[in-house]
Amino acid sequence: MQLFPSPLAPSGHALQLLPAAFAGISGLFRHQLHTAAAAVHYLYDRWQRQILFIDVLRERGNQYIEHSRSGKPPVLAFDYEIIMDGRRLPDPANYALARIHPGPDCPPTDPTRRPFVVIDPRAGHGPGIGGFKIDSGIGIALQQGHPCYFVMFFPTPEPGQTIESVTRAEHAFLSRVNELHPEASQPLVIGNCQGGWALMMLAASAPRVVGPILLAGSPVSYWAGVRGKNPMRYTGGLMGGTWLASLVGDLGNGRFDGALLVNNFELLNPANTFWGKPYGLFANVDEERERFLEFERWWGGHFLLNKAEMEWITQNLFVGNRLSAGDIVSSDGRIRIDLRNIRSPIIVFASWGDNITPPQQALNWIHDLYEDVEDIRLNEQTIVYCLHEKIGHLGIFVSASVAQKQTNKLVGALELIDILPPGLYEAVIEDTHPEMPGREYVQGRFHVRFEPRSIDDILALDDGREDERAFEVVKRVALVNQGLYDTFVSPWVRLFSSELMAETFRNLNPARFERLWFSDANPLLWPLAPIAGLIAHKRVPASDDNPFVQLEKQVSGQIEQSLNHYRDSRDHLQEQLFTTVYEAPLLQALVGLGQGVVRRREQAHTWMEDEFRNLQRRVLTEDFEHGSVLDGIVRTIFFTKPDLLGFDERPFNLLRQGLEHAGLGGRHALADLKQILKRQALLFLLDEDRALAGLPALLPTPELRRRALETAYALGRARGDLGEVFQQRYARVAAQLDVAPETAAEQAPVLEAPPTALAAPSAPADDGGPARRRRPRKGTDERA
Repeated sequence: MQLFPSPLAPSGHALQLLPAAFAGISGLFRHQLHTAAAAVHYLYDRWQRQILFIDVLRERGNQYIEHSRSGKPPVLAFDYEIIMDGRRLPDPANYALARIHPGPDCPPTDPTRRPFVVIDPRAGHGPGIGGFKIDSGIGIALQQGHPCYFVMFFPTPEPGQTIESVTRAEHAFLSRVNELHPEASQPLVIGNCQGGWALMMLAASAPRVVGPILLAGSPVSYWAGVRGKNPMRYTGGLMGGTWLASLVGDLGNGRFDGALLVNNFELLNPANTFWGKPYGLFANVDEERERFLEFERWWGGHFLLNKAEMEWITQNLFVGNRLSAGDIVSSDGRIRIDLRNIRSPIIVFASWGDNITPPQQALNWIHDLYEDVEDIRLNEQTIVYCLHEKIGHLGIFVSASVAQKQTNKLVGALELIDILPPGLYEAVIEDTHPEMPGREYVQGRFHVRFEPRSIDDILALDDGREDERAFEVVKRVALVNQGLYDTFVSPWVRLFSSELMAETFRNLNPARFERLWFSDANPLLWPLAPIAGLIAHKRVPASDDNPFVQLEKQVSGQIEQSLNHYRDSRDHLQEQLFTTVYEAPLLQALVGLGQGVVRRREQAHTWMEDEFRNLQRRVLTEDFEHGSVLDGIVRTIFFTKPDLLGFDERPFNLLRQGLEHAGLGGRHALADLKQILKRQALLFLLDEDRALAGLPALLPTPELRRRALETAYALGRARGDLGEVFQQRYARVAAQLDVAPETAAEQAPVLEAPPTALAAPSAPADDGGPARRRRPRKGTDERA
């Protein structure tokens, strides 16, 4: 018997712990094996992704070279044919008009329907972003049978080409479109980004060749923005004005390289340019290849501008901001560009997520031109704007969700927009639901209504316009610097510049050099294609739950956050430098800028403008007791609307069905309706009580009065407005017309009166407005 146990002999407690110890060691070993296997899988996947990533860059470079050799045609997703070449015009420009052919999934185009014309931006890239995808404005229009046209441009400008040359070419194109479709309404013209200001100039100088115009992400008020959020507007001031653009044009032997504009765009968001976009391709190289190459074909298609064109843009728009001020005059001094001359409805689409054209730059021109909404109405102008919550600048043109919602509804509501009474409206687009009143009158998934807005609503989008005072200082400093450069520097630079030097500088631009380096033009990459093909055949991607894949994504997120922090710090410093220099009282005094807020337009009207407005009012006052039956129906509808001049697609679609039922659904009937709506809206706003008192004269018989009330009730029911306010206003109109409200509300057919009773106007409507409309003699019966 052993009195003392051997220390080497395990005790009972220790024997119980041995299985747990062995299990822990085994688990640790298995974990290490699992980690090692995950590391091997990750390293193998990463090696494959690196080769495939570089190969995609090689394909991008080859695509770039092939695109350049083919003349850089538009990157449209549709077939097209050039029907008019601007290079053959008397004042040649490197623009052309292309007709878009519908695809096999689209119905044949109807030449009697309103044509659609898209003008893409010439801001460094080539044309095509407006029809880059099937889900675009062009695709939507083709699906509805509209003829579609595209204003494209070629890589190299014509010798001596100016911005006026481009405007004349676009005028010739739109005149040609109108000639091809004599039975259709005037075309809807879409101006994307920088194409928007070109469209505004065209519509102001030749208002009769365009229909409604849609400005998508288009800057018009270049000084506008919010402190701490829109740093791009400070660029001109930090460069000392416009002289640097002239220097680049001189170094380019008279031509400005659009790739430099692309460089500026990319520097706005360094996290996306230098890390987010390339890493997105690297991390998802199996799925992202086609999408990446498709976009890069447009993004890498760099175009040239003449020095004179770029100088005009920087001096008149970017720094000068003269467009909304009405200070732009043609070279011969005969034409002054006044945006108030635009006769067609203006539709503005902007986004809060756009760092290139924020809503303030897209909308503040309204405040520059008009003192208040009455000023807009008396000028017979209709302005509609729609704001997206977060989409970026390029997403406005290429996002499928934007095309299916905002673009689709704005395009689909064109007829309604075209007959909106003059004023300022916001397009509110919402999802429908089964319980929505009048859901059967909504086309598609989304519902649009147009809410009346005021100039104060536009100003509320900004943080004040006092900061634009510093940009007036920039403008005056830029004039001095530009004069010094033109006099003392430009002649010497032009003396030593040559086409060889200019082409060398262009090819050394990182946007081009990178694509040339990663292409088959580099012999070092010749073995890459077969290796990448073999790897793609033997591809073994790592799983998403691989710990090293998760670690890679975390590191990527930290890098992106660091670059975003750098961007925010850089933008803050630039803004501080800009405000320190250009808000200094000494510099403002030196350039002759007095005290007070600088306004882009003097709001005091001239004597002629005041007389015109007084004449408008005098002419309108004669219409209170004169008009057709349709005038009376429209005035009844206006009076019973609880939202006054707000409009909704549901009652409009119902009204249009009633017009078609009465045989009045054609183009001319809508044109007459447009004039009547404008006239009655102005009368309603001028004197509501007198407008109500004149209703019995417009609706002389009990039958006509009952039908007017029935129509107003049916439209109110379609938009779900049969509340207390509607009932009160409805009862007031019924009392004025001596009709029992209950009797009129029992039935609500829409416009079933004979066509002659609805369409007989009191005076022929023309495009000259009420000031030039012929008046009937007193005592004559102008009703049906």
